[in-house]
Amino acid sequence: MNKEFEFLKIISDTLSDSTYLGDDCAYLDEYQLAISKDCLIEDVHFSFSFMTPYEIARKSVLVNVSDVLASGAKPKYILVGLSGKLDEKFIREFYQGLNDTIEKYNIKLIGGDLTKGEKISVSITILGDYKNRNVSSRKNAKIGYIVATIGEFGSSAKGLEDLKKGIEDNYFIQYHKNPPLDENITSKIATLAKNPYAMMDSSDGLFDCLYQIASKSKVRIDIDYSLIPKKVENRNLVLFGGEDYCPLVCLSDEDFKKINGLIKIGVVKEGSGVYIDNEKVEYRGFEHFE
Repeated sequence: MNKEFEFLKIISDTLSDSTYLGDDCAYLDEYQLAISKDCLIEDVHFSFSFMTPYEIARKSVLVNVSDVLASGAKPKYILVGLSGKLDEKFIREFYQGLNDTIEKYNIKLIGGDLTKGEKISVSITILGDYKNRNVSSRKNAKIGYIVATIGEFGSSAKGLEDLKKGIEDNYFIQYHKNPPLDENITSKIATLAKNPYAMMDSSDGLFDCLYQIASKSKVRIDIDYSLIPKKVENRNLVLFGGEDYCPLVCLSDEDFKKINGLIKIGVVKEGSGVYIDNEKVEYRGFEHFE
């Protein structure tokens, strides 16, 4: 079993109330708030060999914004925890990158914490508003639903490969450092979809999204590989690369027709598992604890 899945099961089994667990965001209906948290750790999620403090801050924010967008909510506030061997230069560059990014999405920084540590660690809590919106759940994929997406898959993983090879700055490297998020399309889904739907971002890869939704919804998902939007030829990067932060959504045909811009890549069927071109693919995703 994937070690992260194993840990999550232990946590769920240990807690007396795990009601809010299971999706990338917790939904507090009484406040109409979606809340998520993500951590980026030096030499695990980023390296100073490849990224500046400005770029680290920007990506740290975008990772969290992506989770809220994929929930169907609108990102509103963040709290930032920053730990490591900090100095004035790092703080100045990091918070400039953070400020420029949250201004783009009209997000407010409302607090956080600074501590000493051996390596840089960035922990962000983000709050999103879903008033008058229909939010997603991994459990909501139904037989007959359309599987759709936007963006492109494999580009971020290709960018990371290029960085490690010492290749000069290019399109894929920029895609990895600054993944483009589309707030417009997720907002349309959340406001126009009348039926329950499932949506995730591809932080751990396209296949991981498909597997998570198929498992939680207890359905089979069939994908036509040729329909997946991509600019790389490497199939492994397209399916398993991760960090593209593209929304993957399963929604009714009725709702799909309302959302201009979505690309159909498959359908939801009776059964279980994920099938690519009619061939079942066993789980393979990013191992956080290897």
